[in-house]
Amino acid sequence: MRFFNTYPPHIVHKVQYTSRYNRLTAIATLGSHCALQVLKGAKDEGLKTILVCEKKREKLYRRFSFIDELILVDSFSAILEQKYQSILEQNNAVLIPHGTLIAQMSSEQIESIKIPIFGNKWILRWESDRIMKEKLMREAKLPIPKSVKDAKDIDNLVIVKRQGAAGGKGYFLAANKEDYNKKREHLISQGVIGKDETLYIQEYVAGVLAYLQYFYSPLNEELEFFGADQRHESDIEGIARIQSEYQLKSTKVPSFNVIGNSPIVLRESLLDEVYAMGDNFVEAAKKLVSPGMNGPFCIEGVYDENAKFTSFEFSARIVAGTNIYMDGSPYYSLLFNEPMSMGKRIAREIKNAEKINQLDKITT
Repeated sequence: MRFFNTYPPHIVHKVQYTSRYNRLTAIATLGSHCALQVLKGAKDEGLKTILVCEKKREKLYRRFSFIDELILVDSFSAILEQKYQSILEQNNAVLIPHGTLIAQMSSEQIESIKIPIFGNKWILRWESDRIMKEKLMREAKLPIPKSVKDAKDIDNLVIVKRQGAAGGKGYFLAANKEDYNKKREHLISQGVIGKDETLYIQEYVAGVLAYLQYFYSPLNEELEFFGADQRHESDIEGIARIQSEYQLKSTKVPSFNVIGNSPIVLRESLLDEVYAMGDNFVEAAKKLVSPGMNGPFCIEGVYDENAKFTSFEFSARIVAGTNIYMDGSPYYSLLFNEPMSMGKRIAREIKNAEKINQLDKITT
């Protein structure tokens, strides 16, 4: 069955599909980050799929038959315009947020979106603001590195971060105030960071990177541990393969820009703490930012030589590291007798909520 375009062709492109969809709900997301996983999972659950797609990436996303409809835009911020929100409203769409939404839009813009957003759109503000983020992590009793309020107080190795979901781009290491100022000015001159941009300084903690992926279901009131990943960052990883004499001669400020992800399976003895941290985070979110941490989230950190975990970040939505588990993760194979990606888990939660008329419980 073919659905004909009822909107101007520069706005929407519809492709053929044959499945019987749930009449009430479609799944929509932005064409970046983990869109393929999200929409494939929705398709597997029998839901209609809609992609808000920048025109420059149309060719890429047309390759995938599980995407039923493309809403073509010049930039993702166009989703704030009434004509595009109307298209999503007419499809009874639920928008799945991911890192690109946070990177491309302000908290005010995200909160102004009228269609239902899966999870808690208010907590995305806490993710984007470093001070609020630290407050929530402390409330959750997560072990976190010391933050440094002013560059003059740097007396040990620190990592300097940008606000929001920058994907590691523009992050840098500094050993003291002079080192901080030199690298900051270099990145400003390169156009990587803004001259007036507020940066966040945090003690650097060495160890094995582990990004812990969770899903909390308010329908079941249960926390699920989905999996873990490591991130590969350029060009900080590449420079580590260069002899020290050449590293010392280089004037380049290495980037922590995330290029990809790889899976990691934790020692089973660590899982009890993993679940405890997730439970504490869910409870803290309920207390500080109603309705709490619904749906997928990630606690990000490192394990030291004593297997002690220190958390330096959280992401209050699906993370791109879940893309490595599109056919299911080792931990989800313990909970589901079928392949279950995070995208499919989100779609399953939406379907279950709709069956009991509780979509409002899992969206904002």
